Amino acid sequence: MALTKAKKDAKVAMMAKELESSTSAIIGTFKGLTASKDFELRKVIRNAGGNYHVVKNKLAAKSSEGTKVEAALQGLKGVSSVAYTSGDPVALAKALSTWVKENAEFTFKLGIVDGKVITVEEIQSLATLPGKEELFSKLLFLIQSPAQRLATVINATGRNLAVVVNMAAEQGKFGGPAAIAAPAEEAKAEAPAAEAVVETPAEQAAAAHVEESAAGEQPSGAAEPENGTASQAGEAATTEPAEG
Repeated sequence: MALTKAKKDAKVAMMAKELESSTSAIIGTFKGLTASKDFELRKVIRNAGGNYHVVKNKLAAKSSEGTKVEAALQGLKGVSSVAYTSGDPVALAKALSTWVKENAEFTFKLGIVDGKVITVEEIQSLATLPGKEELFSKLLFLIQSPAQRLATVINATGRNLAVVVNMAAEQGKFGGPAAIAAPAEEAKAEAPAAEAVVETPAEQAAAAHVEESAAGEQPSGAAEPENGTASQAGEAATTEPAEG
């Protein structure tokens, strides 16, 4: 049944609105596709974040004017269907490629990604690439790994620094009690050495000489009283015969 002009315009407007934000599209064709398989295909595409329509070629060309997928929807021939998305083109390509392997009734015509038209072979190559989620996961791992290693090094450095600081404090390197006690112990150790320096052999000899000199002067001072006594005794002996 032919569409009226009003219905065509409504369909074009609806599709144009959906294509306006789309960045990728895959155009295909089918032959002998049953209703159940068509329903299954639409479900697969929705799960991949896309939309799907069987389109008339002229309506598709008009609906895509001014969009990023316009180049792929111009000049189509035969039966055409379009799956499009504003999300991950790899996810859409993966979903369609997997479904097509089990359903030969559907084949690819061409595709477009960010304004670049791609061939059927390129669609299949696109399906083998890692999706955005997988890429983000790998990128996040690469970003976090150096950060985790850095955190480990920083933590280890902090622990080692704490050990060194504690050892230095125990050894009195920071002017603590141990550092104050050390000079006192050194002073005590130097005291006997200072005393030993006073009692050198030369000074001991000088001291002995002084003592000997003092001992030699003592007898001469003590002889005088003895001589005086002897004189007095002589005088007494002399005078005694005179009295007889």
